[in-house]
Amino acid sequence: MYDINKIREDFPILSREVYGKPLVYLDNAATTQKPLCVLDAMRDEYLNVNANVHRGVHYLSQQATDLHEAAREKVRQFINAKKIEEIVFTRGTTEAINLVASSFCESQMKAGDEVLVTEMEHHSNIVSWQLQAQRLGIVVKHLPITDDGRLVGCNDITAYITPRTKLISIAHVSNVLGTINPVEDIIKIAHEHGIPVLVDGAQSAPHMKIDVQAMDCDFFAFSGHKMYGPTGIGVLYGKEEWLEKLPPYQGGGEMIDKVTWEKTTFERLPFKFEAGTPDYVATHGLAKAIDYMTSVGFDFIEAHEKELTRYCMEQLQTIDGMHIYGPVVNGSPVDNKDAVVSFNVGDIHHLDMGTLLDRLGIAVRTGHHCAQPLMDRLGISGTVRASFALYNTKEEIDALVAGIRRVSQMF
Repeated sequence: MYDINKIREDFPILSREVYGKPLVYLDNAATTQKPLCVLDAMRDEYLNVNANVHRGVHYLSQQATDLHEAAREKVRQFINAKKIEEIVFTRGTTEAINLVASSFCESQMKAGDEVLVTEMEHHSNIVSWQLQAQRLGIVVKHLPITDDGRLVGCNDITAYITPRTKLISIAHVSNVLGTINPVEDIIKIAHEHGIPVLVDGAQSAPHMKIDVQAMDCDFFAFSGHKMYGPTGIGVLYGKEEWLEKLPPYQGGGEMIDKVTWEKTTFERLPFKFEAGTPDYVATHGLAKAIDYMTSVGFDFIEAHEKELTRYCMEQLQTIDGMHIYGPVVNGSPVDNKDAVVSFNVGDIHHLDMGTLLDRLGIAVRTGHHCAQPLMDRLGISGTVRASFALYNTKEEIDALVAGIRRVSQMF
């Protein structure tokens, strides 16, 4: 078992104060803090290795390229992809989803064909498809959720699949509700109907061990900055047979094989999807973040964060007027909810609650969390969201609960 205080020493920002109060950082679903090993590795590359990758025969370029491709292999191992060619670097989950939306719809769909998402999706997994609906005439449909924030039963999903359903795109974990969706079951049903599945793993990759081969998803997207890595770097995993079918997302340097005035032929996988200079320092930082998470271990991460989630919900429910959204479990293991707790208190506006908690040094997210259709389903304008990482403690949850009680007394 890890000493949580030793873990916290790896994150210098956690020792700072805000408004003269110790920082209580509970906005990890938005972005996580970065350990020193990640910051040091990126600084070292800029100081000692900096050169463009895949472009030079000189020593620095070769060294930078080796680090960049070592990071790709690290990612492959992290999610247990079959081949390194199945790992495409992007700017984040949003770009990864947009890449699939653009390339898949262009090559695999026609007007009237359907993409199926869920009612709990982040805007990235809604708007990306709506743009294609405007351009190509495809139809975006959604699976409903229950009042307590769970997806309809898997048997009900088949009722939403039609002969025109060409792809299902689904969040692994809701960024608002923390609901863990049964993606393996959904993928199995989809594949029985010959439908590929894209999994938005932005909120799952930081918290649980991912095995894309066991999951059998066709695409999986996640971001570095939500798992202790730098901003501006993300990953799209795609099965080789699907990536081979899809056309490039963008044009530019290094994604080409040969260019003439008559036509262009494209590079092999994964490079045909990586136009221009990549953020090769960020890929190195992502690799170090993966090393850090692996050294801590997912057995610890999962157990620790599930206990924080259980404890938070248990303590929040002692507050008068508390309403928690999504699966709520009293004192029992939280098997279908992970690291996110969204709530409102009485008639207190979520923005007021978040602003006043901030004055107490407590960082939470407020608003619609880039999930306005979900807010409409819940009949609210927004929530307060506390979200956890491997460095959070029960004492921080106690501070949150005390802060909410203090704020509540003002109204």
